[in-house]
Amino acid sequence: MTSSGNQAFWVTAPGQGELRPATLGWPDGAGAEIVTVRTLYSGISRGTESLVFNNRVPPGEYHRMRAPFQEGQFPFPVKYGYANVGEVQGGPEHLMGKRVFCLYPHQRHYRVPSSAVTILPDDLPPERAILAANMETAINGLWDAEPAVGDRVAVVGLGVVGLLVAWLVKQIPGTQLLAVDTNESRADIAKALGLPFTTEASARDCDLVIHASGRSEGLSSALSMAGPEARIVELSWYGNEPVRVPLGHAFHPNRLELKSSQVGQIPPRRQPRWSYARRLELALQLLRAPELDHLISGESRFEELPAVASTLLSPAGDALCHRITYS
Repeated sequence: MTSSGNQAFWVTAPGQGELRPATLGWPDGAGAEIVTVRTLYSGISRGTESLVFNNRVPPGEYHRMRAPFQEGQFPFPVKYGYANVGEVQGGPEHLMGKRVFCLYPHQRHYRVPSSAVTILPDDLPPERAILAANMETAINGLWDAEPAVGDRVAVVGLGVVGLLVAWLVKQIPGTQLLAVDTNESRADIAKALGLPFTTEASARDCDLVIHASGRSEGLSSALSMAGPEARIVELSWYGNEPVRVPLGHAFHPNRLELKSSQVGQIPPRRQPRWSYARRLELALQLLRAPELDHLISGESRFEELPAVASTLLSPAGDALCHRITYS
């Protein structure tokens, strides 16, 4: 079923995208409780979407990289995205008019099962809720990292996920935190979030180092700051880019642990108690903090998205989360 004027953003070639006519999806009688949503905002961050936009997804990862409501096939053309905030305009009475978050691509109107949407807390502005997927990644990363009271912790790489991780760590009592990024422009954002900031990998003997820069040099810095028997948690995903790491230095003598973290799987020890829905509800509750607005570095209209994406998602881009408006 189509909706007059309905459009979605598709990545059509490396570094290129366009708006295409879109169906609503999930027709009446599909066998599930369906909601129709009008998008208010969607978010673009420079993580996974940049890899998709620039054709850096390895063929062996095409299946695991699929977004929940993706259309098309990797590498192109593909409708991709996972940070959508909208208003329910059709469906069960208890959801009508509710503001919701959904892991849906950039599209004006869509239909999904009601189980795919999560109602926003009353005191969470919908324009900030586009950070929910990034907050889920940060939560999952800290579940894997297991920071403890009083730990000396370094977070390397202050993109959206790195900043959220550092912001969460800061709230653990007694933690000695250092937020590290070679980009000096991150200093003001770190200050707004109350994070001790440096451009140098100056910490030593850390109990825990969390890496989120997406660069080999950042991972090398993370390794250099870890103390004996410490854990380094890797939150970056490099796509098809080779990674060079100096494991011939202190990695073996210090018996360091290098652990991957990926938001697609809840850590095994939490799976008996935590569902993806519960984790998303936690992410939305945490986003009520107003200082997190600093993570949204710009805003554009949906019709500008093809041109905006070419700049935002280029290898030289420096945006945090960019908000797309649909009014």
